[in-house]
Amino acid sequence: MALRVVGQNEIRVDGHSKVTGKALYPEDLRMDGMVYGKTLRSTHAHALFNLDKSKAEKMDGVIKIFTAVDVPHNAHGVLFKDHEVFNAIKVRRIGDPLAFVVADTEKNAEKAVREIEVAYEDLPAVFDPEEAMQPGAPKVHEEGNLVYHFKLNKGDVEEGFRQSHIIVEQEYRTPMVDHAFLQPESGIAYEESGGKLVVCAATQYPHFDQLEIAEAMKMSVDKVKVINPAVGGAFGGREDVTMQIHLALAAKTLKMPVKTTYSREESFYAHAKRHAMTMRFKTGADKNGKLLATEVTIFSDTGAYASWAINVLRKAGVHATGPYEIPNVKINGYSLYTNNPFAGAMRGFGATQVPIGHEMQMDMLAEKLGMNPVVFRLKNIFKVGSSTATGQKLTESVPLEECIKAVAEKMNMAYDVDLGVTK
Repeated sequence: MALRVVGQNEIRVDGHSKVTGKALYPEDLRMDGMVYGKTLRSTHAHALFNLDKSKAEKMDGVIKIFTAVDVPHNAHGVLFKDHEVFNAIKVRRIGDPLAFVVADTEKNAEKAVREIEVAYEDLPAVFDPEEAMQPGAPKVHEEGNLVYHFKLNKGDVEEGFRQSHIIVEQEYRTPMVDHAFLQPESGIAYEESGGKLVVCAATQYPHFDQLEIAEAMKMSVDKVKVINPAVGGAFGGREDVTMQIHLALAAKTLKMPVKTTYSREESFYAHAKRHAMTMRFKTGADKNGKLLATEVTIFSDTGAYASWAINVLRKAGVHATGPYEIPNVKINGYSLYTNNPFAGAMRGFGATQVPIGHEMQMDMLAEKLGMNPVVFRLKNIFKVGSSTATGQKLTESVPLEECIKAVAEKMNMAYDVDLGVTK
C-alpha cells in the first residue's frame, strides 16, 4: 500500500517563509502604543522575602509594577498547580518571578527592575533528590518533597540473582540539560474589541496556555485567544508557561499592548530543564550471556516544581530495562522536589537518561564473561514475539537485530555469534 506522506517528498508548509526570512517570530511583532515588560527574578534558592517597589514606581516611564497581589488566581502548572504566577511569600529556586515591571521603553523597564528592593531571609535548602527523601530534609513545598513513586515488578528478582553467574552493580548520574533553543522567549498581549484577551507567544501547547491564562485571570476560556507565531526551537522547553500570564495580566489591566523578550540569561532561568537522575543498576546474567535479572533504583530531580515529573519518571522506569528480554525485574523510581531549577519536558521524556545505565551494564557484563558486546546484545534483544517488562507483547516491527548488525559492520566490529567472541 502506498503511503500518502511516509516515504514521500512532501513540501514543508512553513519551509519557504523560514529560509527566506519572512516567517514572523514573536520578537518580530510590533503594535502601535506598545509598552514593555521586564521580570524581576529571585537570586536566592530558598528564602522568605519582602519586596519594596516604591522607589522603582517613581522612576521615569514606569507605568505599573505587578506582583502577586495583582493576580486573580496566583497558581499555574501543567500537572499540579504548584507554580505561582508571582511568588508571594517564599521563593523555591533561583529565577522565581517576583514582579513584572511595565514601562514606556524596554530600557526604562530594565532600570526599574534593578531598583526594586528585595530583602531575603534564607531557609535551609536541598539540592540532591536522594537527600530530599530523607526525614527532616528541608521542605520545598509544604506537602513534602516526594512527587511520585514509580514501581515495576516482574518475576522474582532475588531468585534471578541467585541463578546468575555474574552480577554487575553500578551507579550512574545524568546531569540537568538546557534545551538552548535558538530563539529566547518573547511575546506580546493585547485586548481585542469585545474584551477578548489575545496572547501571542511561541509555545508547544497553545490550548494548555489558553486554559492556564484563563484560570489565572479568572476568565472564561472563550475570552482568551492564544496565537502561536513561528517557533524558534523548543524540544520540550516551551511546554510550561513562562511569560504568558504576566503579559495577559498587564494587557488586561492596562488596556495596552504589552511586550516582553527574554535575554539568553533570563531564558535559562525561566524555562524547565531535562531531569537530572541518579540511577542504581544491578544486573545478572548466566554463564552463556543470557540476562536473568535487573534491579533499578532511580532518583529523579524535578527541581522546585513538578511540571511533567510523573510522566518523565514513568517513561524512565518503563525503559530502564532497555530493549532486552529480562525475566525478573524490579524497578523503583522516585521523583522529588529540590531547590534546583525546575525540570520538565525534553526530547525523550525520561527515556534518554536510562540508556546510560542499561547500556553500560551490558558492556560490563559482556566484558566479565569474555564475550563480544555485540554478541551479548544479540543474545538478549527484543524480537518479534518478545514481551517487555510491563507485559507488552511485541508483534511486529522489531528491527533491532538488523540495526545492531549494520552498526557493527560499519564500525568494522568482527564477531562470531556462535562462539560469542571476537574473530
